[in-house]
Amino acid sequence: MITFLKGTLTDALPTQAVIDVNGIGYEVLIPLSSFEKLPEPGQAVTLKTQLVVREDSQTLYGFATGAERELFRLIQGVSGIGPRLALNVLSGMDVGAFKGAIAAGDVKRLSSISGIGKKTAERMVLELKDKLGPVPGVANALGQVATPYDKTLADTVAALEALGTKLAEAQKSAEAARAVLGPQATVEELVRAALKDGK
Repeated sequence: MITFLKGTLTDALPTQAVIDVNGIGYEVLIPLSSFEKLPEPGQAVTLKTQLVVREDSQTLYGFATGAERELFRLIQGVSGIGPRLALNVLSGMDVGAFKGAIAAGDVKRLSSISGIGKKTAERMVLELKDKLGPVPGVANALGQVATPYDKTLADTVAALEALGTKLAEAQKSAEAARAVLGPQATVEELVRAALKDGK
């Protein structure tokens, strides 16, 4: 599994980037949200990656943040959505806005994304609402208020998953631990609290 690429950005388009890693050029498909965070060509870059292997292809997807990659994985879990469509979703809406739209059940906003119809948007709300859990800091359906500790929560969930907790349970435990310890809690503190509660 290729989990990240660290090298020199040699070329970048809104939908893909080429990264030179020790003389090997990796073509990576990226969402617009990641393209906007890329440095100028010739500069050092690190992208989180997800390798998708199909019978007739191997495609590497790249993301500027772990939160984008995590959402990419979650979106693909919705029936009828593959990696290309998941990338479209991230190109059409940033992580905070998407979570806000899911939490608010804003089907109209979700169906405004290229390739997402009303039925698919409704399915996303239905299948992802519980997985994403409550979205603290989201003031309205537009989801314009970003949560400053999204990364801490995402890292906590990832750590709990690595320790054998199922995704849905890991998210609930992480949210519960943060509710008790507060937004300033570190990943280590949240993981310990979540594991303690789970026993």
